[in-house]
Formats: sequence, structure tokens, C-alpha cells
Amino acid sequence: MRTAKGQRATGLRICGIRTVWDTVGDGEFFCPGCGGDRNYQRLTGRHRLTVLGLPLLNRGSAGPVVECVACRAHFATDTLDRPTTTRFSAMLREAVHTVTLAVLAAGGTTSRTVLETAAGIVRDAGLDDCTQEQLFTIVEVLAADTGPGGTAGPAAEACGAALAIELHEVLKPLAPHLAVAGREGVLLRGARIALADGPYSQAEREVLTMVGGALQLCPADTAELLAAAARTPS
Repeated sequence: MRTAKGQRATGLRICGIRTVWDTVGDGEFFCPGCGGDRNYQRLTGRHRLTVLGLPLLNRGSAGPVVECVACRAHFATDTLDRPTTTRFSAMLREAVHTVTLAVLAAGGTTSRTVLETAAGIVRDAGLDDCTQEQLFTIVEVLAADTGPGGTAGPAAEACGAALAIELHEVLKPLAPHLAVAGREGVLLRGARIALADGPYSQAEREVLTMVGGALQLCPADTAELLAAAARTPS
């Protein structure tokens, strides 16, 4: 339990408001004040009217707030919604890997050029041990899951129902934490893989359109990005 004082002097009397804080949780977060990953304490408090340092009256509750253990600054609890740097990096790696698998499942894995491009993109995203053989094996294992999945639609059939679900589960939580350029970059990585063996197939275009939607890019912007990538020499 800790206190924070804000007092004023009135003649010989000293009165003020003291906040008594209780720790109700802790963890790691991205501190906006420090600009990096730090430990935090989640606090709830009570305001107390004090006279000569003695707490007399309850003046209501305070918080909850998040206090950085390093800089001691207080932040709103929605600060915890932002992933830590470590978590964000893992989310981005997973996003690139999942998009890669979806595009490969839609376009096939018979082209060595496509597999080389795909493995290189995944390694550049931080999965250093990714190989062409690993990607090929995963896509082959998922190939049996090509049912429509109810109302999933043709794009889901193109990359497999399981991958269609995973695309949304992986990309939607990431999208709010990426700038527009970052979201476009994830989409364009998928486009590079699809274009490695020639123009988009219909299945690849449908999957990439679904990727753009999951990344919260408007359909017109997604279509323009895919067209621009197709016009760019490899």
C-alpha cells in the first residue's frame, strides 16, 4: 500500500487529499513513457481527506491505473492493449508465415522459384530456420482441408478452410497496431510469392484480397496494391 499527497496550508492547519494505492496485479507492458517493454503494477486507489496527516474522510475511489515500475508514471488501463515489443515481433512473424502458407496453398507448391521466394520472405520476417521443405510439408498436410467451411466462400476453398480461419485470427489482432505502410507490406509479401511464377491465378487473387480485408485495407486499395505489384519487375 502506497500513498500520494497533495496538501495545502490554511493558517496553522494542514489539510489535503491523500490517495492510497493497492496493487491488484502486475505484468509486462509497452510503457509509453519509457518507450520500451517494462514491468507494470495495476493499481486501484482511494482518495482520503487528511488533516495534519491523519486520514479522516473517504473522498471516493481512484483508478484503476497502470504504473510503470521503471518510471513510476501512471497510464490508463487500455495501455495494456498494446502488445510488448517482443509480442509484436512474434505476431508479425506469425502473420507473414500464415500469409505465405495461404498463398502457397492457393497457388500450389510445384514451382521451386515460388518455394525459394516464400522461404526467403519468411526468413526475412524473423523465422531464420524456415526451409522450402518445411513450407512444402505444411501445405501438403493442410491440403486435405479444402472444404467450403459453410459460408466461407471461394477464397476459403482456395487456401483451405483451416488457413482461412487462421488468417483472420492472426491478422485481425495485428492490424490495429500496424501503420498503413506496415499492413500493405504484409500484403505485398504475399503478392511477391504469388507472382514468383507468373501472373496471379484466380485463387491467389482471392486469397490476397481476403488478406487485405483481414488487414483492414479497403478493397480498392488492396486491388491497386496487387495491380502495382504485378506491374513491378521482379
